[in-house]
Amino acid sequence: MLRLLAAFFLGLTVLTGAGPVFAQASPAKPASGHGPIHALHITVELVPVSNSIQPGGSAEVGLHMVMDKGWHVYWSNAGDSGEPPQVAWKLPKGITADAMQFPAPERISYGPLMDYGYPDEVVFPIALHAAVGLKAGATEPLGARVNWLVCREECIPGKADFVLPMKVTSQPPTTDAAAAALLQRFQAQLPQPLPPGSKALFQPTPSGFTFALLGSHAGQPASSAEFFPLDQMLISNPAPQTVRESGGNLLIALKKDENLSTAPANLRGVLRFADGVSYQVDAVPGEFAGANFAASPAAGGGQVAATSSETLSHLLRIGVLAFFGGMVLNLMPCVFPVLFLKGLALVGSSGESRRRLRAHGAVYTLGILVSFWAIVAVLLVLRAGGHRLGWGFQFQSPSFLAVIALLFFFLGLSLAGMFDIGLSLTSKGSGLADQGGYGGSFFTGVLAMVVATPCTAPFMGVAVGFALAQPAVIAFAVFTALGLGLAAPFVLLTLHPAWTRLLPRPGAWMEILKQGTAVILFAVAIWMVWLFATAAGVNALSAGLLPGFLLLAIAGWILGRWPARLGASAAALVVIAAAIALPLVAVRSFPAAPSGQMDAANAGGEDWQPFSDAVLQKYRAENRPVFIDFTASWCLSCQVNERVVLDRADVRQRLKDSGIVLLRADWTRHDDAITQALSQLGRSGVPTYVLYPSGGPARVLPEVLTPGIVFNALQGVNASRTDTRAAQGQVTEGAGSGKS
Repeated sequence: MLRLLAAFFLGLTVLTGAGPVFAQASPAKPASGHGPIHALHITVELVPVSNSIQPGGSAEVGLHMVMDKGWHVYWSNAGDSGEPPQVAWKLPKGITADAMQFPAPERISYGPLMDYGYPDEVVFPIALHAAVGLKAGATEPLGARVNWLVCREECIPGKADFVLPMKVTSQPPTTDAAAAALLQRFQAQLPQPLPPGSKALFQPTPSGFTFALLGSHAGQPASSAEFFPLDQMLISNPAPQTVRESGGNLLIALKKDENLSTAPANLRGVLRFADGVSYQVDAVPGEFAGANFAASPAAGGGQVAATSSETLSHLLRIGVLAFFGGMVLNLMPCVFPVLFLKGLALVGSSGESRRRLRAHGAVYTLGILVSFWAIVAVLLVLRAGGHRLGWGFQFQSPSFLAVIALLFFFLGLSLAGMFDIGLSLTSKGSGLADQGGYGGSFFTGVLAMVVATPCTAPFMGVAVGFALAQPAVIAFAVFTALGLGLAAPFVLLTLHPAWTRLLPRPGAWMEILKQGTAVILFAVAIWMVWLFATAAGVNALSAGLLPGFLLLAIAGWILGRWPARLGASAAALVVIAAAIALPLVAVRSFPAAPSGQMDAANAGGEDWQPFSDAVLQKYRAENRPVFIDFTASWCLSCQVNERVVLDRADVRQRLKDSGIVLLRADWTRHDDAITQALSQLGRSGVPTYVLYPSGGPARVLPEVLTPGIVFNALQGVNASRTDTRAAQGQVTEGAGSGKS
């Protein structure tokens, strides 16, 4: 009966999960000349060498992008992830634009991935042409919509509309010297044709290809060569490239992409050397000496080879953070009731054999891991479908909250003595009884994971944000470390049975403790009821969840009145099904108020304003420092931080004296803007606390706050504000002159 009921409840939690939260791209900026336009972590502008063009002549324009430190945009082949910038022109009749040219890229490693792109700054040259018969004297507006993706650990899409006035004149155009110098600097980085007498060939090898540049390579040192493929899914981008010279020829061993089944007809790409010189290559199959050598991390390509050890080190750090985050979750109030139940079971089994205790620990761990893997699989599948979800997303679903509230209430009835959900197993023999005990350990692990997800423990936020942005293998590895951390304290106790001797022996006192534990579970159920009412409304509560509690009480009475009887168990299951169905139907029948109303209600009084991206950008444009509290009603860690720290009189006064704008992002119900804002910060759950100094980059504070952490973060905010205002004034003045 225990296994049947647990599977029934927990299966429904999966079926009633929250709906998808969709990612939203950055909105288009209004037409504002040719820039610059300042967006998140990037400044974009069109840089014309001249504002005029002759009939039958040409003009040069550069798409200029300047990124914040650590951020980058992408080459035409972005590598393992990303998208290159794109320009869509809206041109008058008689004027055409060539394709955007891409300077030679750099390798940008991130975890096990390798991207190709441009950190810091880049200019993409574009040539414009005027028809011979174009009439002189008119000024033609050239429209351009630019799309980009700027990335660090997270990626932010953006787009902007530009209007570039271009005068058609019969006179030679006047050149802007500064714009010409900027364009020339990056035109020098464009790949050039191969030197005369050089030839590019390649030969397949068991592991990939050997690329060869035969003849002169302009005196460039062979050890500094790097090959960038123009076509995707030909080579393994993160694999080391081994470079050597043989008889005056340059050879590079390339590992093929794991999905490549047949050799390509040619190998197109860019060959780049350390000093920035680069060549366009279109290698064809051919014979040459020394082709059969393999890529080796120890030979050549030192910078590329080093990435494997850096990747392993980075993954280990993330894994350690996830493991300790899982351990700290055991101290969170979200998990306490479940651990209390497991503690009771451990006390009852303290006299069992070492083998059985260890088996219980292993099964408990398996329950945690399986449930973690299931949730991560759902997140990754929905992410692949274009949805964006955050950690703890299921607590944004009223249906899920209803099922969990009913589950805790039902368990509370059992612990209070109304019925014994394990009594029906007594007649099944010792084998089934043992199996039932392991089933209890498994589902206790599942329940521990389910109720732990609303809280983001210390160390856990970075790990979860990293994992959900990674390929499936890495995501599962990180969450496995998280699950092992959550299971570790109980497993350690089962691995050292001598420690159980410190626990009191089973006796009559356990019934009193069980009844006391029932009070805790009823309190959790009440908390879930409050969350349900907040998310679904009073009508759904009155018509659905409250009658569901009454039906569960009836089901408990049936199980207690006729224990271990098949007919009674079947009748109880029917009543339980009705109890669960009522709130699920009520949620759909009585729509709750829009989330914006709830956000305003929960914004937190006169000191706090509801969060929106428009409000944040407004205050950022005014050079005002901003503090954002990403929170949710179902997150107990959030509520503790707010009551103990943020609502303290001295903390509130310090925030007020610092002139900081306080925004509260309420994620109790799913909100696309809040989910996207968290993703941009590299986080996937709450609590998250972010301080934006005036004009400076975001500073993410720890998940567990203290007054000292807040005070330290506020130091220098006003000074930073003053310095940034002066700098912004200079930038604005310069930008204005550029437009004129």
